[in-house]
Amino acid sequence: MYFFVLVLLVNAVFSQESRTDKWQNDLAFYQKELQKRHIDVYHKIDKQSFENELNLIYSTVENRTDWEIVVELMRLTRKIGDGHTSVSLANWETHYFPIEVKKISDQWRVVKVSEEYASVLGATLTKIDGKPIREIEQELSAVAQFVENEHSEVVRIGENLPLSELLYAMRITKRTDEAQFQFVTDAGKELNLVLKPLSQSELKSQKYKELKIGVPGIEKPDIPDFDFLWFTQVEGTAITYIRFDSYPSFEEMMPFAEKLVGFIMQSQSRQVIIDLRNNGGGDLYIGLIMANALNMVDEIDWKNGIYVLSGGITFSAGASNVALFRELLNAKIVGMPTGSNPTGYQDMDAFDLPYSTLRITYSKRLFRIQETATEGVQPDFFIDYSWDSYANGVDNVLSELLSILKQ
Repeated sequence: MYFFVLVLLVNAVFSQESRTDKWQNDLAFYQKELQKRHIDVYHKIDKQSFENELNLIYSTVENRTDWEIVVELMRLTRKIGDGHTSVSLANWETHYFPIEVKKISDQWRVVKVSEEYASVLGATLTKIDGKPIREIEQELSAVAQFVENEHSEVVRIGENLPLSELLYAMRITKRTDEAQFQFVTDAGKELNLVLKPLSQSELKSQKYKELKIGVPGIEKPDIPDFDFLWFTQVEGTAITYIRFDSYPSFEEMMPFAEKLVGFIMQSQSRQVIIDLRNNGGGDLYIGLIMANALNMVDEIDWKNGIYVLSGGITFSAGASNVALFRELLNAKIVGMPTGSNPTGYQDMDAFDLPYSTLRITYSKRLFRIQETATEGVQPDFFIDYSWDSYANGVDNVLSELLSILKQ
């Protein structure tokens, strides 16, 4: 009886806490848990500087909206300095404008858009609510999460450009329910659209127009083992192409790797391309199962036969596997540097803040996969996307690699 009364009293006291109190408790919890869980939270920003900035957020909670608090917490978390320590919005309701942009040939191009606005597909985004895209890019660069170097930074900026709540909290947009987006087509025509942000469920129900790229002679199997991991023979060649966007489980990778080995031997492939450009991470040790399986195939040209494609999206385990495949498979790296660094803080875990439910991710391990620390795994052959090719549906990075291999 007494215990029940005590619980009621505690709950009553907690319910009387103000919003300010709850946010301040969250901020104190944020620091305490990061210090306890992160392998070295002050490896880049010193503790005093961190606490000074956190105290400033703490003291201004009452005068900020929830999203303004989040923006400042994102800004501080970026200064911790590793791409696995971030403020995640996974638990928050968010709204996005129905558009996707990608920086290609130094222009922010529309690569996917709701059918209703198909006229801007391929156009260059120049302004949002009158603010030039270069200014917006600079402002978002300070708060974008899951950033480890300049290559992942540009990817995360692109992911944040359609996020309505973030743009409004940063005073990039003027209203919460709509914003004016300005574009310029390749023909020089200016287009202005008023877009409304949509919930996650609304976004999924939309029909989209999208620019897709590929090369002749590489087709996804009709019934692949996984949509995110598959292989095929490049038509008319002795080349096996492996599309490796994500990781299956350990138990699933074993039979997949066995099937891959059988396919390479049966097709008598001398060369293998492993495409990790869209691999955002997972379990690097599962990737090593594939490396171990490939190592069993004597038919491969082990001097000049293994090539790995990488880019700014290649992150975490994906980037680690790029570096390890270079070492273990004598692979040549082609494309652009990876979005995370092969030597650095990795192995992500997370906890949630009690009141706001914001998810905070953090690094548990320090990996040293390269003797020399670099900003991303540096390719042996640098090839970036070309807008002229992209606009015509051609994957010029893969196409150029195939041209080299066919010589």
